[in-house]
Amino acid sequence: MIKNAMVSTLVAASLAGLGGCANMSDTQKGVGGGAAIGAGVGAAIGALTAGGHTGRSAATGAAIGGLIGAGSGYLWSQHMQKQKEAMEQATKGTGIDVSQTADNRLKINIPSDASFDSGKYALKPSLKPVLDKLAATLKQNPVTTVSIIGHTDSTGSDAINGPLSINRAKATQDYLVSRGVAMGRIAIDGRGSREPVADNGSLSGRAMNRRVEIFVAEPAPQQK
Repeated sequence: MIKNAMVSTLVAASLAGLGGCANMSDTQKGVGGGAAIGAGVGAAIGALTAGGHTGRSAATGAAIGGLIGAGSGYLWSQHMQKQKEAMEQATKGTGIDVSQTADNRLKINIPSDASFDSGKYALKPSLKPVLDKLAATLKQNPVTTVSIIGHTDSTGSDAINGPLSINRAKATQDYLVSRGVAMGRIAIDGRGSREPVADNGSLSGRAMNRRVEIFVAEPAPQQK
């Protein structure tokens, strides 16, 4: 019970420390925030593994956790902001949503109306100009990495939806590669119907769930 309370306190303190980031740059927030969370979790782990002797073990855990946290974050640099603005212009009026995630990635959410017909994974012609613009911004920012996640609605079985969601991500990857983006920069995955964002009981909800999500990230530099 004491250990659990200690873990909760340390983690809460690390999260509370993020409130002091208001005057930091976006780059500092990405690295500093990751370090704060990592330190708090590391200290909690150190305390638990030491059988309650929290002094040195907590400090060691905090140091290790801080290094891990700082090295695992993403930057929101001027390059990322320019990419976001370029994609907002390219997707205006298409129904595609462009946003910055809490962990400083650029997210492009492409619903079925703009991407694929139901049950299909061939790209709609209307999506290609958007991907052309994305490819251009990626080639201008070669340090960024890309993750493409395909999703389906709940219609059909997992045996159908799993491969379909992967094929949608793969079709998107193939198009970006055909426009000059190195395949090694692009990871793909398919989640089938496991991660709905709307109610599958309605037509509109199912349409929202049939989607492809593209995440672009600029990794924070490793701390030396």
